[in-house]
Amino acid sequence: MLLKAQIIITAAVIVIIIAIAIAAPLVAPFSYDKTDFKNALSKPNQTNLMGTDQEGRDLLSRVIYGSRVSITVALGTALIALIIGTLYGAVSGYLGGKIDEVMMRLVDIFYSLPDLLLIVLLTLIIGRGVLGIVLALGLTAWMRVARIVRASVLQLKGVDFVQSARGLGASPSRILGVHIIPNILSPLIITLTFSVPYAILAESTLSFLGLGIAPPESSWGTLASTGWQGMRTFPHLIVFPSLAIFITAFSFNLFGEGLRDLLDPQNRGR
Repeated sequence: MLLKAQIIITAAVIVIIIAIAIAAPLVAPFSYDKTDFKNALSKPNQTNLMGTDQEGRDLLSRVIYGSRVSITVALGTALIALIIGTLYGAVSGYLGGKIDEVMMRLVDIFYSLPDLLLIVLLTLIIGRGVLGIVLALGLTAWMRVARIVRASVLQLKGVDFVQSARGLGASPSRILGVHIIPNILSPLIITLTFSVPYAILAESTLSFLGLGIAPPESSWGTLASTGWQGMRTFPHLIVFPSLAIFITAFSFNLFGEGLRDLLDPQNRGR
């Protein structure tokens, strides 16, 4: 019961966050770029529930609009990592032998390089827009997915229904697409949920380094990075964007852990 409650509550939080991001123009009390210099750096009050920034812009509205960028980056990164990792791991695990060994050695090489270094290099090459950040993060997050998929394929390719399909002349692509990958959806979905908080935190780290989303767009990471400069005098500038990052990452982590435990055969009776 506690496990199901954990999944339901965290799923509800995630749905609310995504709904707010989609409906940002309807939910935000002000435009994200509306300035009011007379009201700059106001602390939270009845008009501006989260206060205002250096240019008098409503922080609540900017956090709401920032959710669109952060969620887009997170989901886009997770999707790219899932697609590349699934294809790579499935081919490596199914073919086996020398091909599998070479392909996994390449994964080991990528794993040996610092993630942040690869992300920074790709960001500088591709660009600092939303698409550039998504591609940079996605191209460094697929290795874990590939390892999980490869391990699952190695377990399944020897079972009876896969051997029967091979004996009937099914092509490798059909065996993978019809018989193997549909049977490993559970670990893939769980991996997807864990990839989202990774992307949110990675984008926030890039923002602190000055390599995040380029203006005029802003994400939770860029808002927190800007707020960090005045943290002692105006703590609301960093507290609220950081709180949004924490709640979202924490919810996806708990949701993923709940799914993982629920799908574990040892916990299905709970």
